[in-house]
Amino acid sequence: MPSRRPRARMSGRTIALVALVGTAATLYAVFVPVHAALYGTPLPLAFLLGAAVCGSPVLALMRPWTSVIVFCLGAFAAPLVVQTWGGESAPWPWSVPALLSFIVFVGVMTGVHGVRRGSVPLVVGSAGALAALLLRPDVLARPGVGASATADLIVTSSLALAALLVALLIASRVRVGAELVREREHAALEESRRTLVEERTRIARELHDVIAHSMSVIQVQASTARYRLHTLDEASAAEFDDIAATARSSLTEMRRMLGVLRTEDQTAELTPQSGIDDIPALVDTMRRAGAEIDLSSAPNVTGHAPAGVQIAAYRIVQESLSNAVRHAPGARIAVLVAVQESALRIQVRNDVPAGSSAASVGRSAGHGLRGMSERAGLLGGTFTAGLGPGGDWTVDALLPLEHHDGALGATAPASALQENP
Repeated sequence: MPSRRPRARMSGRTIALVALVGTAATLYAVFVPVHAALYGTPLPLAFLLGAAVCGSPVLALMRPWTSVIVFCLGAFAAPLVVQTWGGESAPWPWSVPALLSFIVFVGVMTGVHGVRRGSVPLVVGSAGALAALLLRPDVLARPGVGASATADLIVTSSLALAALLVALLIASRVRVGAELVREREHAALEESRRTLVEERTRIARELHDVIAHSMSVIQVQASTARYRLHTLDEASAAEFDDIAATARSSLTEMRRMLGVLRTEDQTAELTPQSGIDDIPALVDTMRRAGAEIDLSSAPNVTGHAPAGVQIAAYRIVQESLSNAVRHAPGARIAVLVAVQESALRIQVRNDVPAGSSAASVGRSAGHGLRGMSERAGLLGGTFTAGLGPGGDWTVDALLPLEHHDGALGATAPASALQENP
């Protein structure tokens, strides 16, 4: 069956906008007949005033000050154009739809544009309604209108003030949430940058431990050839001198490149790079942390492996164990290090947590899988990671032991693996 395409989800802003427009339309649909029937407002004027009062919350999103003027004019004119008997049959000077529009308008202004702008329509709207009472003494003089009008003003102003406070709290909560999201993004960016710096430093160290040392051996052997080999003629000795000069130039360029890769806060480490012989110590460290690991390592593997292969083997095992402990805590892990024909096989297997799939486990490993694959490819080997036949997560790397063109895997004399003074 073809897979269903995931439905696009509406953002929170879109939902809020749709809700606001729907509320404004509903209030407008109520405002017009209420003012025409209960207050005696001429129908064309009711349409116009309803658009001004009910449409202002939507207009406030783009033009806040214009919406304040439009709303206050509409809210001020609405109680002035009622019939004399209009204040007796319904709330006055604020009708129910006008009151609800006032609350929504103050809330939108405060939530979107801040408490200062939100307080402007609250104060001006309340003052305008109070002025309307003074301008229509004929309505206010009718029996019972004065008391109901006073209660209407108090209730409307109180509800609008409550809307301002609620909108202020909601806006503050949204602002804090946005700041937390930005902080998380910043922390993730810093973590990515830190990982990049560490990887660059690690690459620089590997270049120093393998390539630079090998070049140093070439330079020393070429420089001393005329003194060690007494049968050399002048042409051959000059050729060796050229080789030594080229090696020295290459070492200078190498040191310059290492200076670029190493940052100022990352000093060069003087200890040798970890290799296959260090894998048991790595496994013991993980065991002390609570991981159950079975290590199977063939004897005398180190003697067959060049320096670059040893470094890559250690890093692959290290990253695989780290991923297994992080993403499958409590699972039993099996590590295999063996020589198969002319290649070194590294295999790390662990159970997949319940409810996880190969895709989810692969995604959770971050850049680790890519880094291991690049290491194997650099040495001319192969790398695979995924669910094995038994349903467990398997990392399998095959690193060739013979001479190849990989930068970190070039075979060098044993003396090249010693640290330069």
